[in-house]
Amino acid sequence: MAVPKRKTSPSRRGMRRSADALKQPTYVEDKDSGELRRPHHLDLKTGMYRGRQILKPKTAEV
Repeated sequence: MAVPKRKTSPSRRGMRRSADALKQPTYVEDKDSGELRRPHHLDLKTGMYRGRQILKPKTAEV
């Protein structure tokens, strides 16, 4: 079984744990519709991705 040879310093432990923090999702404003969307994701309201129509646009349901 692997056993550490030296005690891990608080600095090194903190550097290792720095990637564990939860990050807020990033949003960008869509150029065409002005809606907020995730980068590299299609706009669900218009159905567009990178200037191409991928899905049918959502319509207001009664």
